[in-house]
Amino acid sequence: MRPVWSGAISFGLVTIPIKAFPATESHSISFRQIHTADGGRIRYRKVCELDGEELAQEEIGRGYETATGTLVPVTDADLDAMPLPTAKAIEIVSFVPTDSIDPIQIGASYYLAAEGVAAKPYELLRRALQRSSKVAVAKFAWHNRERLGLLRVLDDVIVLHAMLWPDEIRSTDQVPVPDVSVSDEEVDAAVALAETLTGHDMSQMRDEYRAALEEVIAAKAAGERPPALEPAEPASAQVVDLMAMLEKSVQDAKATRGEPATVHPMPAKKKATAKKAAAKKTGSTAAAAKRTPAKKTAKKAASKRNPPRSA
Repeated sequence: MRPVWSGAISFGLVTIPIKAFPATESHSISFRQIHTADGGRIRYRKVCELDGEELAQEEIGRGYETATGTLVPVTDADLDAMPLPTAKAIEIVSFVPTDSIDPIQIGASYYLAAEGVAAKPYELLRRALQRSSKVAVAKFAWHNRERLGLLRVLDDVIVLHAMLWPDEIRSTDQVPVPDVSVSDEEVDAAVALAETLTGHDMSQMRDEYRAALEEVIAAKAAGERPPALEPAEPASAQVVDLMAMLEKSVQDAKATRGEPATVHPMPAKKKATAKKAAAKKTGSTAAAAKRTPAKKTAKKAASKRNPPRSA
């Protein structure tokens, strides 16, 4: 791996020279734009709109366009001269609990490496992060802007996660929330399905879409017919029985994992409640039946002791 940035971690008065390496890589398949009529490649030229000349990359700088349309040139020297302590350093500003970080803020990740005299302070920071069970919030300047970062330990390496600033996270207030109700039995069924799907090894997951796309490209490159893909069933707006679908999902998940595809009936609570009500009703009827003959017998005995008087 090649480093994408060199600088230092500022940990109080301790400075740790480091190099940053990309922690991730993209395996996405890239496409080129072509002319559909003849298959010719579509290319873009960088042309100056004033003199019409095509420019090489080394001839191109940067500029900021104001509200009036004026372009203000900004050079590398201007950026390097900015009075920012994070221009060449990752400045740790706070240590916080891991669960206090919302994953929605986390962006690209980088491995940080240190060598030579930086090895000992690097190890000191790594051990401090591990022992405290916390993560470090830091500020750093990359790609012409100051960023928020997160430092944590993965295996024996300190990892830097670029983060969004709090004001870059949109509020959820504008997202419509469904106004529906679900029963406890349906929630129990969903939890049962979640438990059935628990424990999958993330390292075994593969990008099936990319694999299928590679087969299509390989077939077309060889002049063959691409493999036919089974069309997905169209989404339906029809109201479905959630309990039945959840139960079938649990059965399918267990069958996939080689487990017996048997589950307890999901609406168990409703059935138990119904049986209980029926038993209560039956018990009440039997009790009433027992009480009725007793009343009649008592009434008959009373009539014998007190015969009706003649008029």
